[in-house]
Amino acid sequence: MFDCAKEVRAYHDQHVTLPKTEQDQMRDRRNSNRTRLRNGLVKASKPGPLEFVKQGSYAMKTMIRDQNNDYDVDDGVYFAKEDLVGERGAEMTTLQARQMVRDAVDDGKFKQPPEVRPNCVRVFYEAGYHVDLPVYRRVMKSTIFGDETYYELAAGGGWKRSDARDVSDWYEDKRSNSADGQQLRRINRDLKKYARSRSSWRSGILSGFGISVLITECYRQSEREDCALYDTMVSIRDRLKWNLQIAHPVTPGDYITSGSDDARARSFRDKLTEAIDTLQPLFGSDCTRDQALKCWGKVFSTTFFGEQLENEKRAAVAAPAIVSSTALLSETSRAAAAVSSAGGGRHA
Repeated sequence: MFDCAKEVRAYHDQHVTLPKTEQDQMRDRRNSNRTRLRNGLVKASKPGPLEFVKQGSYAMKTMIRDQNNDYDVDDGVYFAKEDLVGERGAEMTTLQARQMVRDAVDDGKFKQPPEVRPNCVRVFYEAGYHVDLPVYRRVMKSTIFGDETYYELAAGGGWKRSDARDVSDWYEDKRSNSADGQQLRRINRDLKKYARSRSSWRSGILSGFGISVLITECYRQSEREDCALYDTMVSIRDRLKWNLQIAHPVTPGDYITSGSDDARARSFRDKLTEAIDTLQPLFGSDCTRDQALKCWGKVFSTTFFGEQLENEKRAAVAAPAIVSSTALLSETSRAAAAVSSAGGGRHA
């Protein structure tokens, strides 16, 4: 395979992973949101949260750049079960818990008011992204086997046993036990970027979480970044040819996909096949650098790889001029030295 490892890595670093400035902005707004929620709960004489727990791609560090700032930051809000009671002492329903959080976080300063969603409260920002606040309760029970503590999500269908930390812990365990955990995360971001590289794909392709699960199953390590990406693409495509179902990694019996012929998983499989076919010229003995980089550019629907070629061509044109200029300066210096030597530094 024609070596484009340096360019594939550069594309990830410059156009896929989030720059630190954007990460800092998200963290600052997340923290402001937490303060706003705490203050709103105090003002309404409602129970305060036990803790906040970042989750999803934000916690897994697999978020990718989006030109429209279409980012989804998940920040779980945890309460004690015994605190979530209504005015008459009855246990809060999941809807009541989500409404309580929505009312507390809405201080009237948002252009678009926060909304209650089936599994969270969504807070919108003018920058384009949103923060989802899933609401959890901590349940503590005493049994004949000892004390038990677990968590439940305020879901649309009622309280559902769940804890966002389980997913983050699962991913970190898989990543740290892989052949190269840092590369696995980069390839994860690359394939999420590929799945969102065309706006027409977004509504019908596998979710980022589904892609992350497949990465942990099918990642193929390589000293070359481009080979790791290509080999992982083939591995995932072949896995989806065999089975389109993707089980939830921490919730037994649950699936990320719906049924044995999930349309989103099938779409991702087919798009991977297109990318793999597009990259086949790189395996030819007569493949050129120009051809190879154009293939990668087509895969990601970007001008980045073509720009690398243009930069190299401009540098090649400029190089002879620099050499010529340097030679001229050198010749001038020698002439000046000769004059100085002959005339003692003075002219008659």
